[in-house]
Amino acid sequence: MIHLSLNKGSRGRLTVLCLGAHSDDIEIGCGGTILWLADKYPGAMFHWIVFSALGPRRHEALKAAELFTAGCYKKKVVVKNYRDGFLPFSGSKLKDFFERMKDQLNPDLIFTPWRRDAHQDHRLLAELSWNTFRDHLILEYEIPKYDGDLGQPNVFVPLDLEVSQKKVRYLMEVFLSQHTKRWFQQETFLSLMRLRGMECNGPSRYAEAFYCHKLVL
Repeated sequence: MIHLSLNKGSRGRLTVLCLGAHSDDIEIGCGGTILWLADKYPGAMFHWIVFSALGPRRHEALKAAELFTAGCYKKKVVVKNYRDGFLPFSGSKLKDFFERMKDQLNPDLIFTPWRRDAHQDHRLLAELSWNTFRDHLILEYEIPKYDGDLGQPNVFVPLDLEVSQKKVRYLMEVFLSQHTKRWFQQETFLSLMRLRGMECNGPSRYAEAFYCHKLVL
């Protein structure tokens, strides 16, 4: 199997754009990969944008962004206050926001939700990501949920056990507002990473997986 590596971008510094509809989406979907990138590329620049984080969820979003990108060269965190579950009904405002982003950012790597995710907020961000950034590497992350919408991702990032456990520890420590949800448990997150680690034959048995619809070599 071919293993690909990221270069440091045209500016000599890896620039990563992380998009999440809700305050725990980025961390659940690609938190381990972000921890790995932050360690491997300490000079990386992270742009971290969460669109729906009201009340205590805003504090959780800010705290999580700080933890997951600790030690990075620079980060910019933006937390919006759109209503959870209603992002498609604010589509024109979000589209305007993405158009402004396009004029300001030229990321080397973009993390966004899967375009076939069962949650309407997630799907909208995926669609806007592809509509806006047409010459960029976009990796769509997965989020386990009651809907049972997991698919067959085609890009894998093997993770050390330590990184996998750190991701789960941060999730459980930060997102206290989600502990009432029966699916928000450490076993859920470790199990999915273990499954993806098996699928990619990862050396440490754990991995995160993504959907990549276009890749130029």
